Amino acid sequence: MTVRQRIRHATVPAALAMAAAAVLTVTTGPAAHAVGESRKCTINFRNFGGTVGKNGWNYRTGPSTRYTSRGLLYRGDKLTVLCSHNNWVYTQLSRRSASGLPKGLKGWVRQDGLVGLAG
Repeated sequence: MTVRQRIRHATVPAALAMAAAAVLTVTTGPAAHAVGESRKCTINFRNFGGTVGKNGWNYRTGPSTRYTSRGLLYRGDKLTVLCSHNNWVYTQLSRRSASGLPKGLKGWVRQDGLVGLAG
């Protein structure tokens, strides 16, 4: 094996580890972006997107059906996942929703209503 091959061979695992760490970054402390909601979060995410996979999905003020709905989400609406609590995720709308909810609005949605989760 030449020096060039050894260097390339050694950098591949390091690059993969860094890429995996960027995608799978999970922390347990309160997230700065979830101020006011962090006490409800158990896992925080970075750069994690999701797409709503069902029509008429409630976008709630908290992680339970006991909380008020802010409005409805529809198949194809894009969200940024900020943190989670049990089977609920705290998100921010990446663009205006199909129902007219404004871009940037934060709220909770059940995890099983999302598809295409990606970091």
